[in-house]
Amino acid sequence: MLKRRNDVSKRRNDVSKRRNKWNKRNKRNKSLRVRALLALAVIAGSLAIALTTPVRLGLDLRGGTQLMLETRSTPTTEADAAATDRTVEVLRGRIDALGVAEPTLVRSGDHRILVELPGVSDPKKAADVLGRTAQLTVHAVLGPAGTGDGATSPPADPAEERVLPDDSGQPLRLRAAELTGRDVEGADARFDQQGGAGWHVTVDFSKTGQDRWRQVTARAACHPAGDPQRRIAIVLDNKIISSPQVDPSVPCGTGIPGGTTQITGSFDDTEARELALLISGGALPVPVETVEQRTVGATLGDAAIEAAAWAAVIGTALTALFIIAAYRLLGLLATVALACYGLISYAALAALGATLTLPGLAGFVLAIGMAVDANVLVFERAREEYAARSRPSPRSALTAGFRGALSAIADSNITTLIAAGLMFAFASGPVRGFGITLAIGVLASMVSALVISRVLAEYAAGRPAVRRRPRITGIASTGWVRDRLLRRDPFLMRRPRRWLAASAALAVVAASGILVRGLDFGIEFTGGRLIEYATSAPVDPDRARTALTDAGFPRAVVQSSGDTGLTVRAENLTNTDEATVTETIGALGGETRKIRDELIGPSMGDELRRNALIALSLALGAQLLYLAVRFRWFFGTAAVAALAHDVVILIGAFAWLGKPIDGVFLAALLTVIGYSVNDSVVLFDRVRELLGRDRATPLPRLTNQAILQTLPRTVNTGMGAAFILTALAVLADDTLADFALALLIGLAVGTYSSVFTAASLTIELHPHRKPLDRATVTNGPSGRPG
Repeated sequence: MLKRRNDVSKRRNDVSKRRNKWNKRNKRNKSLRVRALLALAVIAGSLAIALTTPVRLGLDLRGGTQLMLETRSTPTTEADAAATDRTVEVLRGRIDALGVAEPTLVRSGDHRILVELPGVSDPKKAADVLGRTAQLTVHAVLGPAGTGDGATSPPADPAEERVLPDDSGQPLRLRAAELTGRDVEGADARFDQQGGAGWHVTVDFSKTGQDRWRQVTARAACHPAGDPQRRIAIVLDNKIISSPQVDPSVPCGTGIPGGTTQITGSFDDTEARELALLISGGALPVPVETVEQRTVGATLGDAAIEAAAWAAVIGTALTALFIIAAYRLLGLLATVALACYGLISYAALAALGATLTLPGLAGFVLAIGMAVDANVLVFERAREEYAARSRPSPRSALTAGFRGALSAIADSNITTLIAAGLMFAFASGPVRGFGITLAIGVLASMVSALVISRVLAEYAAGRPAVRRRPRITGIASTGWVRDRLLRRDPFLMRRPRRWLAASAALAVVAASGILVRGLDFGIEFTGGRLIEYATSAPVDPDRARTALTDAGFPRAVVQSSGDTGLTVRAENLTNTDEATVTETIGALGGETRKIRDELIGPSMGDELRRNALIALSLALGAQLLYLAVRFRWFFGTAAVAALAHDVVILIGAFAWLGKPIDGVFLAALLTVIGYSVNDSVVLFDRVRELLGRDRATPLPRLTNQAILQTLPRTVNTGMGAAFILTALAVLADDTLADFALALLIGLAVGTYSSVFTAASLTIELHPHRKPLDRATVTNGPSGRPG
């Protein structure tokens, strides 16, 4: 009887276990179906957006001119936000009349206006049309000015009268303005075919302006023909552009009815249309000054896109091959997820209306390598789970791997988002576009790894054929890097102070480059103008430097750029000076094309330099605060100290190499900060986990164990990013090549500092660090996963 009861109880337990197992499997399958539907929805939506909405290219990729205008206050008008808004509306009318396709005109802050003119390759013309205040005034002529020949002396009260030369150079005394641009209703350029007078501009006055026009012409008509006082002076921006006499047919006291007049002169069609545009567009409420100007030829943008595309193809192919070789089936599925990542990123850029700039394009390529990181974290964690289980299965190991790696993935990506946010907040122009692209890439990589890659991996791992052959998944073995480490079991944290001394020595060597060689700041931080030329024949920089010195530019910096390229950088280079420089270079190199022209005003340079320091300081402070909240204060302090170490080494390396410190370098530096802290976060996450499980083992041994467990992920992730960056450094032009070089240096230094600098400093700063005795050193726990 008792045996029968035991059998019944056993059968009930077996049924209960089978039911629980079935419920657990059903719940897991239901969760997989939900994630699969979400993944399909994201992919389908991204595909629809990608096919219907093109990404907006920045001017540095499609060619054109970008201007940053700054409004200036006058004694009568303050350049506040309202005045800047009115200025934007006036400028918009001028741009529309220029016929530029898809222009951009937005207010930036209270005093600045960003203008983008695609296809406009002559920044001088654009700046002249947009920057002129077009203060149109109409004056009665009081007579000639000057001394001798019966001329009247200059007026004693300039507020009542003014003296300006007419088109022949004769100075005229003018009464205070009778009409202003506010009295103008419109203007039009016309050609007099019947009279043969050529091009002229017809000005139409408003109702109030008509009355004033009639009054001023009525007074002038009372003077005899030939008398200077019978003339009416039309002044534009303190220059008499026309001073005609009132027609003899107009009687005294009557004036010209209708409120319309003609401005005549030796105009050609372009000058007449431009003058009509300025008059009809109205006067700017406040003057504007060009503080930043960037002009890029379309051919340079095409070359950059082609180089980045090839870098993306080659780098992604090498990364895919490496991931497949390391993780087999799961590596193949991760490659499919990477392709989906590219689609999602592109669709997000298009949907948000973001502008893809040249550094942004590099960021898009770089994020492909960074997107591998989350997959590697999961796969390495799954390998540990598979090796630690008594009856392992690929699917359960993967589920545990995703769950165990989630906190490290979230922390590492948030730190990168902090760097991207600072670039958007404090940078300008293309670098801000890089921050947007990087942020979108980080978010898309999380969707790719945690949703799409998980659906594919768990579905494949659950197939019977895969369960029977678990080694094809790539997680049934620990990998050759981990196997080698476990066999040798090196105790890297035996003497952490030696690593700190080595890190300090490396930082001193790098910092000495800053003192010995100095920093070659780009025009973003110093102000000035940089022009890049493409010549038909090679030009020796020394010869060009001598020629420019003879032309009056002794301080111009001349450098070669490619086989037949030349860059000229100088301070205070006006548009007139630029024409002289172009002519000088053309005399040496034959046919010369200007493919890039950047102008940064002194105030803008000071602001960008200040913002760069603020962004760098905030990046380090934000990382410290975040890591202190997520971990402990000594973890955050160690990580930020390692980041400062990376920053010093990267800047020092560029100083030794003579590379420019510009806005693109700032983008690379902030990316290195975000990228480098990823390794520290992954390591600290593992140290925190081991500390929670084992309070008895000394911290140096636990930290060493965490390093050995996370080093395979660090190596595999670094290889994926290195393939992308190396392809970009080899195939891209000077700007992107320097960008990729900075990131390669940062990748190597950041990997070193996370393992040896941050970890060693954490051991030294830990408030309850236990000393190592001889028995612990020789017989401590191995680096095997717990």
